[in-house]
Amino acid sequence: MDTIGANLQAVRRRIANAAQACGRNPEDIGLIAVSKTFGADAVAVAREHGQTAFGESYAQEGVAKIAAAADPTLQSRIASVIHENAPSTSDARGPSAGVASPSETGPLLRPLEWHFIGPIQSNKTRMIAEHFDWVHSIEGLKIAQRLSAARAAGLAPLQVCIQVNIGAEHGKSGVAAGEALALARAVAGLPRLKLRGLMAIPPVSPDYAQQCRYFAQLRQLKDALVSAGIALDTLSMGMSDDFEAAIAEGATLVRVGTAIFGPREKTLAMENTADSEKPVES
Repeated sequence: MDTIGANLQAVRRRIANAAQACGRNPEDIGLIAVSKTFGADAVAVAREHGQTAFGESYAQEGVAKIAAAADPTLQSRIASVIHENAPSTSDARGPSAGVASPSETGPLLRPLEWHFIGPIQSNKTRMIAEHFDWVHSIEGLKIAQRLSAARAAGLAPLQVCIQVNIGAEHGKSGVAAGEALALARAVAGLPRLKLRGLMAIPPVSPDYAQQCRYFAQLRQLKDALVSAGIALDTLSMGMSDDFEAAIAEGATLVRVGTAIFGPREKTLAMENTADSEKPVES
């Protein structure tokens, strides 16, 4: 738990370095800390270190965590533990690459932004629509329609991305690239949703050039949709092992879990077993 702050600083430095290497402003790249399978205490520690956007892949686990993260008792307890173990003022180092310094209450008072990034089961759409701010994994019109119908009028429109199977991998979630325009047009017309962009999880490759090729394909697809009249401003792409390549190709949101929270246990939490929701890499 005490490594989360240092890990966040390291990830922020990587983001800043990658952005500067391709002439981009690091502030134009948002970081989603993928907290799936980690507890609300890990979220609270990351929050105390300035992180406000979190990603979840399992609806019930995510909703429980959203509720727990809003519990002022938990926030106070975690903040106390962090400050008890913080270095003295004379030993403390300044913030680096966009990570806020811990303060007595500041980061814990900032509202959190919750991103659903996993496959969506039809029986979970109401739960997701009622509790999350973003959904990155729309791959069909039926699910989008259910999210639209379930989003309460009193809430801000649900920010959504269409997931694209950019590597055309058998069995992987996401709409085919050739079908993305038709789906985008349909989703853009739904009430209570705001279509923001595209998301992809490309085939795993250790080769930087190959990583860039897949991310470039998603960027080019977004540009084609914009040229066709679809207003998009978001590319959700890049995870712990490849987000530098994603940034080089235009990512505006990167989804990072392992590099912040550490390796996940083989046995996934909560409803992964009960409801057979598939995990999504991060």
